[in-house]
Amino acid sequence: MPKVKGKPHKGLKKRVRLSANGKPLFKKAYSGHLMSGKSGRRCQRLRRTGSVGGQLAANLRRALCED
Repeated sequence: MPKVKGKPHKGLKKRVRLSANGKPLFKKAYSGHLMSGKSGRRCQRLRRTGSVGGQLAANLRRALCED
């Protein structure tokens, strides 16, 4: 009998989503509060989603069971 596919990591599933090309996308840190002390340009950059590449992206896909 073939081995059953593993379960996705639930904590990671809440924080990361995959793009159409399979890249993991995440929300950037330090953008929750105390924004008045940060420059406007920095706030703009924090609003964008971040992406992960390379071997770390492969590890995240594996943890999400999306191979």
